Amino acid sequence: MFGFGELALILLVVVVVLAIKKLPELTRSAGKAARILKSEKKALKRDE
Repeated sequence: MFGFGELALILLVVVVVLAIKKLPELTRSAGKAARILKSEKKALKRDE
């Protein structure tokens, strides 16, 4: 049977494969959030 180390390695590989599929979506979301924060920061500075 598999030991703890082998199961951990298999789980890590599965997580990496799933994360790679979601990477473009995550980067788009992060970029959108950064743009929103930047625009809000500019709006706050303008209001002061």
